[in-house]
Amino acid sequence: MNPSQQPRPARLAVGVVGAGRVGPALACALQQAGHRPVAVSGVSDTSVRRAARMLPDVPLVPPAQVLELADLVLLTVPDDALPSLVEGLAETGAVRPGQLLVHTSGRYGTSVLDPARRAGALPLALHPAMTFTGTEVDVQRLAGCSFGVTAPDELRLAAEALVIEMGGEPEWIAEENRPLYHAALALGANHLVTLVAQSMELLAKAGVERPDRMLGPLLGAALDNALRSGDAALTGPVARGDAGTVAAHVSELRRHAPAAVAGYLAMARTTADRALSHGLLKPELAEDLLGVLADTESDGGDR
Repeated sequence: MNPSQQPRPARLAVGVVGAGRVGPALACALQQAGHRPVAVSGVSDTSVRRAARMLPDVPLVPPAQVLELADLVLLTVPDDALPSLVEGLAETGAVRPGQLLVHTSGRYGTSVLDPARRAGALPLALHPAMTFTGTEVDVQRLAGCSFGVTAPDELRLAAEALVIEMGGEPEWIAEENRPLYHAALALGANHLVTLVAQSMELLAKAGVERPDRMLGPLLGAALDNALRSGDAALTGPVARGDAGTVAAHVSELRRHAPAAVAGYLAMARTTADRALSHGLLKPELAEDLLGVLADTESDGGDR
């Protein structure tokens, strides 16, 4: 079905439980689509300030009252807090039959909402594959953002329509595949931040005045190449089998940034394995390279 032909959900009263970085942004996007934010809950001072800034004039109330006022409730709390939150809301009778209950956790599908489903709620799992800042810029970034969508068959069209209204692109994820899906995103996005931050720190130690300016074009090109070509985009000393250069890297990291050694070795071994399996790294060079990586690992770790 063409997105423009998707059934449009009725105009809904929207509530947010958990005014972290995600909830207010999604509520703003739904507001732009014609829905009406009516209530939000938040605990920390930061959450309260964020709700006041992004959802002005929307009352800040306890979670149970959010459910009382809203037709569509966004449960945007940390993953580990979600099961107990759902159980508590169901046990206290806060869930209303026919109410759309949406969580945004990548880890879970709809089974985590079973206590609320038994109380009559309509369960949806809509996870935006996007990193959030907790500011208004997040709403703009939702345009074209993929959402991992899991829902009962009878709610699939409604779930996809809500995603499209927020500017996103729905991608169906089976219930049993949610943990793997989330692990894949964390591997790519969360670890990328760590790698970039480490790289900037090392460049600063090497005397580079603007590490961000140096890395921007390089990383932009590397990301674009990787998305277009996958492993064929691999370059650098590991993919070439330059064992001596890799050994020099490890030596310098041990001197200047010992905490980065373990990560470098792990990524170098993974890169070597992938380059070898895709025919980019010659077997005779791989033997020397993997020997260097094994020697450097057993020679002292990150001491």
